[in-house]
Amino acid sequence: MPPASPVLTVMIAAARKAARRLVRDFGEVENLQVSVKGPADFVSQADMRAEATLKAELAKARPGYTLVLEEHGVIEGSDRTHRFIVDPLDGTTNFLHGIPQFAISIALEREGDLVAGVVYNPVADELYTAEKGGGAYLNDRRLRVSARTTLDQALLATGIPARGWPGHAAFLAELAGAMAATAGVRRFGAASLDLCAVAAGRIDGYWERNLKPWDIAAGALIVREAGGQVTTIEGGPLDLTAGSLLASNGTVHKLVAALLHPTTSGHTAR
Repeated sequence: MPPASPVLTVMIAAARKAARRLVRDFGEVENLQVSVKGPADFVSQADMRAEATLKAELAKARPGYTLVLEEHGVIEGSDRTHRFIVDPLDGTTNFLHGIPQFAISIALEREGDLVAGVVYNPVADELYTAEKGGGAYLNDRRLRVSARTTLDQALLATGIPARGWPGHAAFLAELAGAMAATAGVRRFGAASLDLCAVAAGRIDGYWERNLKPWDIAAGALIVREAGGQVTTIEGGPLDLTAGSLLASNGTVHKLVAALLHPTTSGHTAR
């Protein structure tokens, strides 16, 4: 991994600091006090503590930057050209059930453009990083997306709409089409890590709806910097607020998009 920029170094340090307490909490997950935010969307004390650490560390290092936080919303800074987009615990349900598939996700946006991203799975000690134009890395290893070109060989990942969320019937139709045409479909439960799996070539494509900016901002940049493609499911340019996302190795992108959205116009925006 090449030397990180000062701001990426700040992001990595913040993620690692928040992760230390998160891992301790994960070891005592049965004792966590949990409150309900909404249907199948839980927030724990661990989540709140991790966000507080990230907020403090990022604000201390870059005091003027705006913060977009999953739990505490937007904290406007004096520098309106930069904002951190932060998910302190992506994969909360996995965490609460003792499944070691969760991550801290931090992205930096400059004038609306994603320029740096960090996704850290502390249990596996897998640190994914990317800076615009600088490539994507897993720890010290350069990442490249897979080279598969056909659907019958492609392995996909997805996210299932939670209880009380819209879109169950549409998702089941998408899933049926994907299962019939590909080598398989997986559901891991953490959007940021699904995107990183695309970047690492572990899976060839990933789609999901009902996503928030903090779910996907860092991972989307990591996919791009690994040579992949990220759009909405309909084929339009990446929009962090659209809620719809399709990421792939690029070579199967149109094929997957056609499976999921047969009327897509075939846009190839990255």
